Amino acid sequence: MEWRDDVVIVTVSGELDLATAPQLSESMKLVLDKAPSAVVVDLSHVGFLASAGMSLLASTHQQLDGSTGFAVVADGPSTGRPLTLVGLHEVFGIFATVGEALSALGAGNS
Repeated sequence: MEWRDDVVIVTVSGELDLATAPQLSESMKLVLDKAPSAVVVDLSHVGFLASAGMSLLASTHQQLDGSTGFAVVADGPSTGRPLTLVGLHEVFGIFATVGEALSALGAGNS
């Protein structure tokens, strides 16, 4: 987890599935308790994204108030494609890099 001003970047690696989603869920609760202005979930180092991981991302997005930005970094067949296939690209922004996500949110560039 990396903070850039009041924006948090949560980097996930390995597999995001039924076995690992609860750990990320706990981390996300801690993050949301700190009321960041935006949350970026970086899946660049995820090799497998299961439905449990996608559900967690959707649930996290739902928990945010309207003023908190949310973006996911997911590029490629292991992460970006599944998120697009289930339509989550219509729910929150999906970007190829952390820099693109931060720029789109207009935050954390300092």
